[in-house]
Formats: sequence, structure tokens, C-alpha cells
Amino acid sequence: MKDISRRNFFKLAGAAAMGAALSPLGGFGTSAAQAPVVGSAEVKGGKAAGSFAKVYYTKHIDAKHLIQLYDKMNESIYGKVAIKLHTGEPHGPNILPRDMVQAFQSHIPDSTIVETNTAYPGGRFTTEDHRKTLATNGWTFSKVDIMDEDGEIALPVRNYLRLPEVVMGAHLVNYDSLVVLTHFKGHTSGGFGGSLKNIAIGCASGRTGKYQVHGVAPGNLPGSEAWNTTRATKDDFMENMADSGKATCDYFGKHIVFLNVMRRMSVDCDCAGTSAAEPTIPDLGMMASADILAIDQACVDMVYAQPEKDRHDLVERIESRHGLHQLDAMRRLKMGNPQYELISID
Repeated sequence: MKDISRRNFFKLAGAAAMGAALSPLGGFGTSAAQAPVVGSAEVKGGKAAGSFAKVYYTKHIDAKHLIQLYDKMNESIYGKVAIKLHTGEPHGPNILPRDMVQAFQSHIPDSTIVETNTAYPGGRFTTEDHRKTLATNGWTFSKVDIMDEDGEIALPVRNYLRLPEVVMGAHLVNYDSLVVLTHFKGHTSGGFGGSLKNIAIGCASGRTGKYQVHGVAPGNLPGSEAWNTTRATKDDFMENMADSGKATCDYFGKHIVFLNVMRRMSVDCDCAGTSAAEPTIPDLGMMASADILAIDQACVDMVYAQPEKDRHDLVERIESRHGLHQLDAMRRLKMGNPQYELISID
């Protein structure tokens, strides 16, 4: 295990993308200097003014290294454990490999994969159809708890930006700890989908909470006139997501960890299923942290560190949706630390 300096951060990012070490900023032009990442700073060797979060990193994407990352962060995980991940629409080409998740889930005692139904009609709109999609996509090795199957529960948002409470799947409160296993990629509304998006939309109930986050009255389905005219976008949507994510983070307190897998990073979410755009940025590895802001910040920083030809499509998606405002909203809510130390386990 070794600390990664700012110099080596960019060398590591380039190596992950192209299989070769690069000199500091070499091959990136001015992309890193221009990256509009709010308040971000990577510290060297754990030395920095003020506090900083630890983010562990590996260039490898497999079960062995995923478990190694988790074991660096799991000291506060106990009891009945929920593993929140995006199980995807039918036949989605970019969802996390089932064999990797199976090995990971079996490593965590008393753990259950959790999901919620969607706000939009499709393969996961009803619990019945959701279970069919789970089978289609190979999520058959573990029970999957569809948390809003039996109802909803409202969780408060302390010091909220826009939403004083958000309605979650009722089963969320049946768990003692939460492991957030995220496929980091683009998102049609959020710009990017990291750990925040995974819990902010992913834990919200399909019939109420997801509509709150999108700023639409429940029952007005996506594509309806009300959805098209009242839906929160850009900064407003990012702040709604931050509020929703904070409700879940506040509930679990220190008993929550985050893992982001930077693999097959389409500009589209796994919600898009087979219509998702083919990724144009190389796979970059995996990260883990107890700090939701730090891990999403570090992933964004690594995306921005890539050569323009590789990062262009994903960065365009992020910036056209004001996706970086997710990071600012989490900072304003004091959800985490934008200053982080990136530590390689390779």
C-alpha cells in the first residue's frame, strides 16, 4: 500500500487508461488544471492543512481487489447489512459483473442486496416485473430485497437545501449497516452517477421518493406534461439528490461505506438498459471510502485527468447537466470532505 502524490495520481490515471505511466500532466494537456471540480484537493502523504478523507484505489476490477478495498473500510459495518447496487434494466450491457458481486456479497456476513422500484414504466416499475428482471440479469445468487415492496418511510434531512424529508423504501430501516456498491458512470439527469446517485435515487421509493427527488408530484409519470414542465433539472436536481443522499447517510451514521467501480462508463445510467451509449472512456479501476463526497470527488478528478479524446463524452454529459453541482451540494450539507488522500492498494 502506498500514498499517491498529485504527480503520481495523474501518472496512475494515465496508466489505468492507456497501460503506460505518464509524466505529471503529460498527455493530458491542461485538462487537469481546467477541471472545474469544486473545492477538490488531493493531499500528499497524508499531509495537509485541516482534515482530509482517505480514498483507497486499485487499477484492477475484480472480486479479489473489491474485497481488499472493502476490508480497508469495514470496521464500522456490523449486524444486518444492506448492499445497495444498481441491478439494471433487462439485459443491460454495463451493469456490474454478477460473479464479482456474488463473491463480494458472500464475503459480508448477514448481507442482502437491496433495490427499489422505478418511477418510470419498464422492467422494474412493479415488484413483480422487477423480480423478473432480477432473474433475467442473473441476480439469482442472493435474495434481493425490493425495499419499497411493502411500503414507504419518510426520513428527515437535517439542514436540508430543498427537501426537509425524503420517502424511502420501508425496508431500509431494517438494516444496521449499508454498503454502497456503485457502478460509476454518466447519468441523463445527474451528469454522472456515483455513490450519491446510487442512494439518493436508489433508496427513494418508486411511488413517492423518486418523484420528490425529481421535483414532480407523485403519479405524474416521466414523459407526462407535468413531468416535462415541473421536473427539477441542473442545480435544483443536484440539490434534491444531495438532500436525499443525506437522509440515508444521516440514518446510518458511521455504519456506511462507499465503493465506486469505474468500469464501462457510458454517458447513460444503467436505467437505460440496452439503449445505453457505448462507453468511450477506458475503465479506470475501483475506489473505496467512508466519505461519500471524497469518493465521488476522486472519481470525477480521475475522469477529468484523462486525455481529451477519452474524457470528452463523459465530461460533456457531466457539464451539460451541471453534474459537478452534486459535489458542491454535498459540501454545503457537510456530507463529507472534498480534500482527500488517494491511497493505492496495488
